[in-house]
Amino acid sequence: MKSLVAFACLAVLTISALAVRAQSPQPQPYKVVFDLTSSDPIDQQAVLRWIREISTVNPKTEMEVVMYARGLDLVVSGKSALASGVSEAMSQHATFRVCAIAMKNQQIAQNQLLPNVQTVPDGIGEIVARQRAGWGYIKVGH
Repeated sequence: MKSLVAFACLAVLTISALAVRAQSPQPQPYKVVFDLTSSDPIDQQAVLRWIREISTVNPKTEMEVVMYARGLDLVVSGKSALASGVSEAMSQHATFRVCAIAMKNQQIAQNQLLPNVQTVPDGIGEIVARQRAGWGYIKVGH
C-alpha cells in the first residue's frame, strides 16, 4: 500500500513538472553587442562564458563582440590565450569584429587576427549602429 501511494505521488509530481515546463514560454531570440576594450583575461573569459550561456538557453540569439583599445588581444594570434573559446563562440552565432583604428594604433595587421575575425572601420561606430538597429548593449569589464 505504501509503495502504491509513493508511486501515485511520484506520478503526480512528474505530470505537474511536465505541465509547468510545457506552459513556460520559450525565450525569444534577441540581438546583443558586447563592447570589449580590456586585455584582462577575466573580462575576456566573461564574454566567452556569456556567449556560451546565452546560446545554451537561446540558441537563435545573435551576438557580436566589438573590440577596440586593448580588447584586441582576445583575437590576435600569439596574444590570445582563449583562441579555442573564440572559435567555439563563433560556432554559437557570435561574430567578432575589430576596430581598424585600434589595429592601426597598435600596429596589428589583418593576418595577425584569428581566423574569421572581421574588421570594422570604427569600433565605436559599429556599436552605435547596432544600438540604432535595436541591438542590446553590454559593456564587458569595468
